[in-house]
Amino acid sequence: MQRAFPKIDDLRDEYLREMALLRQNFERTGDGTAAVRRRSSIVDRLLIEIWKRVFAGEPGINATLIALGGYGRKDLFPFSDIDILFVFADEKIEEAHREGIRNIIQSLWDIGLRASPQSRTLKEAGRFDPDNLEFTLATLDHRFLAGQFPLYQKLHNETFPGLVLSQWNTITQKLGELARARHGKYGNTIFHLEPNLKECPGGLRDYHLALWFALLFHLKEEKVWPRQRGGVFQSARGDAETAFDFLSSVRCFLHFRHGRDDNTLDWQSQDEAAANSVGLETRGTADPAYWMRTYYRHARVIYRRAALLMEHIPAPVSFYKQFRRRRTPIAGTEFYIDQGRIEINPGTEFSDTESILNVFSLMAAHGYVLSQAAEDRITDALPLLAIRIPEGAQLWSALREVLLGPHAAHALRTMHALGVLEMLVPEFHGIDALVIRDSYHRYTVDEHTFLVIDNIHQLRQPAHDYERRLAQLLPEIDRLDLFLLALLMHDTGKARKTGDHNITSVELSETLLARLDFDAEERDTIRKLIRLHLEMSAAMRRDIFDTENVRGFSEKIANPVLLKMLTLMTYADIKAVHPDALTPWKAENLWQLYMSTANFMDRSVDEVRYHAAVDPSLLNRIRSMVPATQYDSLKDFLEGLPQRYLQTRLPEQVKKHFNLADQLGSEPVQLDLHAQKRLYDLTVITRDRSRLFADVAGTLAAWGMNIVKADAFSNEAGVIVDSFHFTDAFDTLALNPEEKDRFLANLRDVITQKTRVDQLLAGRLHRSNASTIKVEVAPRLEFDTTSSTHSTILQIVAQDSPGLLRRIALAFSQHQCNIEVALIDTEGETAIDVFYLTRQGRKLSTEEQNALAAELMDHLEELALETARS
Repeated sequence: MQRAFPKIDDLRDEYLREMALLRQNFERTGDGTAAVRRRSSIVDRLLIEIWKRVFAGEPGINATLIALGGYGRKDLFPFSDIDILFVFADEKIEEAHREGIRNIIQSLWDIGLRASPQSRTLKEAGRFDPDNLEFTLATLDHRFLAGQFPLYQKLHNETFPGLVLSQWNTITQKLGELARARHGKYGNTIFHLEPNLKECPGGLRDYHLALWFALLFHLKEEKVWPRQRGGVFQSARGDAETAFDFLSSVRCFLHFRHGRDDNTLDWQSQDEAAANSVGLETRGTADPAYWMRTYYRHARVIYRRAALLMEHIPAPVSFYKQFRRRRTPIAGTEFYIDQGRIEINPGTEFSDTESILNVFSLMAAHGYVLSQAAEDRITDALPLLAIRIPEGAQLWSALREVLLGPHAAHALRTMHALGVLEMLVPEFHGIDALVIRDSYHRYTVDEHTFLVIDNIHQLRQPAHDYERRLAQLLPEIDRLDLFLLALLMHDTGKARKTGDHNITSVELSETLLARLDFDAEERDTIRKLIRLHLEMSAAMRRDIFDTENVRGFSEKIANPVLLKMLTLMTYADIKAVHPDALTPWKAENLWQLYMSTANFMDRSVDEVRYHAAVDPSLLNRIRSMVPATQYDSLKDFLEGLPQRYLQTRLPEQVKKHFNLADQLGSEPVQLDLHAQKRLYDLTVITRDRSRLFADVAGTLAAWGMNIVKADAFSNEAGVIVDSFHFTDAFDTLALNPEEKDRFLANLRDVITQKTRVDQLLAGRLHRSNASTIKVEVAPRLEFDTTSSTHSTILQIVAQDSPGLLRRIALAFSQHQCNIEVALIDTEGETAIDVFYLTRQGRKLSTEEQNALAAELMDHLEELALETARS
């Protein structure tokens, strides 16, 4: 029958009025959970009224309208879609009312609601589609809205439970696969600089994942829906519900802030959320780092609970596994192991901590996981156990067993999440979820610490060549237990806002060392490791082949065993900053610094510059790779090159550079460009001239390239070998292979001074359109006239921005400074560049340093203004 389209102007006005009130109330109270419940109720009333208007005069229509998904849970966020399902008794009824359904859907869109409707007959609603798991999951959260309630009851009591139970294994397995794929997409970690509040591990999707798994397990066991959905997931502590309340408030804030379903908690949103204390119990303004600390704590709760419930997904059982003994008691405890999970006997009461600590030792040794019930029982028992905390040798024995296990980081994370680690080591509490809020540090300080320990244990199965070399040091550490304890404590001092954290970490460790009854030698080892754990990174910011740098570092360490531990500590520490922090280049530098320092300690000191008369071995190695007619040319090329160049290049690379240099007579500029994963590696070989380094850097900037590493060398004949590692922000070279020739031609023209780099910069096609600066970096200059015998060392810390390196090099040229060695590095948005400078073959005087510093600061401030304007 033909139906007139219902009048909805009043409903549209009502919805806008109600949403305005909802937003006002949310901004006043900050209660996100109340907001999503209220919007669900608003939409309920509208949908029921639209149904009545469309089907007026047809009260007996054998169909029902059901809310699904988030709407079905009454978790309808301000700009979320409206998931609804129309179910008809049969196809004939569905066909007869198709136009009415279209009118309902159109009415929702006209009101301003994004409808996501589906239609099924009763028979179709009970079919499982393996390619449409989303529909089956949506039916887990269903709710009656309008229509025939008896039809809904049949769906609720028979159709939906029958569908789920008949396909239970398939549904749980596929749900687990989807969750693992999503977690993998986000690196299997809750720690992201700008997390997606819905999709990231520990986000709202994981909260719902935990609800679904708990619901599925309950349905399988009881064959009926639970009376209260949240009850199957919630713990006695209510921490998951508290986490949901926080995330709900934040997601409501994001929706209102963006005016759409945008769930990315970007840097600016974090600042604004903190300024308004979104999700916090107290109103006013909060520090962004503190606010993100709260976010990570809640995300950690949800992620752990989701992961624990996923562990209960039954794995496919082989024929032979059916006959294996499933439960293995853990001797001396009330725990047992069941298929890799540690369970607890019902009714168990704890009277000592020893049995619990034995469990964590097993986790560290074998990678077992605790069941949710075991975790809850341990947490509930903490107040009683806190009065029986072991000390001295007993405490150290328990910690030692955990630290030495190959899965130590996993065990420590679990201890930390349950409060056991802080009970044993209260000094660790200050870095719980502590955020270092910049674009370089990916993880909170506690998670960073666990990753550092994990990185050491993973060296037992090295994946890269540099890890194989570092792994050789591991067996040479006699007291690996003390080394790992130092790693556990090395950043605890970051909890204090003032002072050097390595010093405050030592101070915090003193109380623990006293409780462990360590002797003087053991305490001294821990103190030195923590106090000196930044020294190797600092030395790597200098020329690692400079004799004075190596001498100064060696004098601070003064112990070959301590050097080995600090090398491994530095490796693990850098690698744990963020996934890309430890590049092969940094790992190679670390190893070279270790070797140089070890050699120095053995009184085998590297020369600053290569001379064939002093070290003919390198010349002989490469001579075997070139024709005899080129021996003299090879010797001339190598003469006077810095040791840093020669020891960071393979003989094959040196040979390649020599061959390029040998062609300078016919072509005055030799270029070599190739891609290395996400970086491009450019080598420039030509005769030295004034402003050469600045011009190459400027050309790269003109093409929109971002320099992340660079070094510059020259030999006694005045031939320079400069290397630049850069990223192509616009993928110009990858998407347009023909542009590579034009890029190299531009470089040659600039180097030979046929084209002025200023012309390229003025007419470049790609203006810098970089993302908004997250953390402002104030420029800092530091001159060092003592660490090198031949150069003045200048370290420049500044905001990384296009053209920065060129501006710096121009200032050097204007002050007639020669770059002996350049070490360019980038950490997040911070450029950390170190230059070894001379003027007319000598160090810079104090007056020359001051003049250069003034010039550089003018350049850096001007560049900062340009970046801000863009």
